[in-house]
Amino acid sequence: MQIANLNINLPQKKEEEFLKIDFTSLFDFDFKEHKTLDFALDLESIKDDEVYDSKLFSIANSFDNSKRVLTISENLEKPLIIVNKLKNSETLYTNNLLIHVKEGVKASVIEVFTSNLNNSTILANRTIEVEKNSSLEYVKIQDISISNSLIFSCKAKQDDKSNLEISNFEFGDGFCVNSFENKIDSLEVNYELNGLNKLRNSANSSTLVKTTHNNQNSRSNINYKNSLLDKSRAVVKIKSIVTQTGLYSKAFQNCNSILLSDDAVIFAQPFLEIFIDELEASHGTTTGTLNKEQLLYLQARGISKEKSYEMLLEAFENSIKNNIKDEKIKEFLEEYKKESFI
Repeated sequence: MQIANLNINLPQKKEEEFLKIDFTSLFDFDFKEHKTLDFALDLESIKDDEVYDSKLFSIANSFDNSKRVLTISENLEKPLIIVNKLKNSETLYTNNLLIHVKEGVKASVIEVFTSNLNNSTILANRTIEVEKNSSLEYVKIQDISISNSLIFSCKAKQDDKSNLEISNFEFGDGFCVNSFENKIDSLEVNYELNGLNKLRNSANSSTLVKTTHNNQNSRSNINYKNSLLDKSRAVVKIKSIVTQTGLYSKAFQNCNSILLSDDAVIFAQPFLEIFIDELEASHGTTTGTLNKEQLLYLQARGISKEKSYEMLLEAFENSIKNNIKDEKIKEFLEEYKKESFI
């Protein structure tokens, strides 16, 4: 069973959206079987009738066009943790979820994607709906093994004065493509997306972000850090659009990369599309190495070269973790070990 044989319009490397992303090895792989990766929670199942901008959503839906519904109707004292563990080699999994946060509710959700197998893939579609005056902090951790793949597609829908903060952590050695889309059609919406690509060995991770401001006084802030070692590779493409009806919007983007080896590769592409003057917007991207002057300064203070290196790298990576508001999520990240989830 090959994804390439599906009767759908698959992403192509030559397309602008997917430029620099090579799906060939994934789409041509012959999987033994398809399975739905179920959730431990007993959740309602509905048909997925959503319309998505990205083609990536259609891949999972071509195998299973239903999705589970997680409704959060009251404040959560601690984060809800969802673990998605691949259980069989050479298997194609699908796993679709709608997270719905009721009006006035404050909640936190952590999702972990992990594997320790060979040549398996998970296609995971996520829809996040945040009602009026509610707030959700959503954290995704990708920690899949080499030869495994994850296609993660997330669509956000926010009502007036809602707050959605997403943090995406890429730790695994496999092939991963993330898509985040948010059409902001409501008033006074706050949307934040923070990401850390901490990639080693031959890890390959791509992130595609599209945010559209269609209503007044909304704010989006997309902030990515890339820490790349060995032969790892990252693609980060961020597109923010402010339409004529998105008056007084604030649209910010930032992407900073540190290359820790000669063979590490980053392709970062920020993009702003603006149709009005009544807004605040900025974008920027930097690529470099650890600051040599700071390294020498720390060593002059009696700190070893190795420890100085670790301190500067940790400070760079922690700038994403520090954006998290929920202290219990921070504790989870500090204590996180892949071995606990495989």
